[in-house]
Parts: sequence; structure tokens; C-alpha cells
Amino acid sequence: MAEYGFQVLSLSDVLRHELAEQGLSETRERMIELGTRLRRERGPGALAEVLGQKLDVDHRYGIDSIRHPAEVDVLASTDPGFRLIWVEAPIELRFERMQRRGRPGDPDTLAELRRLEELERGGGDQATQQLDAVCSRADFMIQNEGDVAGLGEALEPILKELGAVRTA
Repeated sequence: MAEYGFQVLSLSDVLRHELAEQGLSETRERMIELGTRLRRERGPGALAEVLGQKLDVDHRYGIDSIRHPAEVDVLASTDPGFRLIWVEAPIELRFERMQRRGRPGDPDTLAELRRLEELERGGGDQATQQLDAVCSRADFMIQNEGDVAGLGEALEPILKELGAVRTA
């Protein structure tokens, strides 16, 4: 996305920063718990509100790790051109990518990833992640079963449709 002039940010970075401030190591489970707590304390759009304070209206952003429909609402309110692109990949492939990435705190087994992702799909508690609800709000959907270059190729027609022009 950088070649189209987008700066890529992540709502998960809000959680990573908060965990670091608390002196806690990053695990997926800890990030889920912290995100839920922050949504309870500050409202369901809290992570997007924190990130939104750092956005410059003169820049274009690609924001990942949107996990609650209220985050979609907050981000859409910051820019009338906001569009949500849902990127999907099979869980087995996502697990393989996590293993290669080697980020501390990622699940060690496919069964653990499945358990954590079930927590993220959504439920009656509006403070928890609501991935199914976010997916239902997507303007575009991409199947990401290849490499990074393949993802870029899948994004290209969407970005062009949205008026983005390659800058690099």
C-alpha cells in the first residue's frame, strides 16, 4: 500500500503500546483481554479513537486489526472516503504465517489459535471483539491465500477503483 501513498497502521499497536507501558509482555490472549477492558472502560470504539487522534487529514492510511464494528464507525467518521477491505485466509495458512513470523505471544498450536479466534468472532458482550460483525460491514473482500505480492495484486484493482494512484 505504500506504493499508493498509504501509511499502514494497526489498532493492535494501541494495545502493544499499552502493554509495554504496563511492563507486560505481548501475547494474543493478553491483547484480547486488554482490548476488551479498554472497550468496557472507554466504549467499543476506544482503540480507533486513540489511533484516530494520531491521524493527519492530509495523509492516507491503511489500518489493520479492526475487530469491532464501533471501530469501523469511528474510522469512517474521520474520513468520508473510508472503505473497509476484509482480508481472509484459511486458518491453517494464518497459523503457518504466524509460526514463520515468530512474534512473541502468538499461539503455539493450531488448536490454540482456533480457541482464541472463537473468542474474537463475537458474542453478546459488546466489549469483546466482534469479527463477524466487522466482516459483514466490508465494502470489499479479498482471499489472501498467496504471498505478499499476491495480496498486493488483489488489492490493486480495489485501490484503483477508490481512486488511489501508484506513487512508487
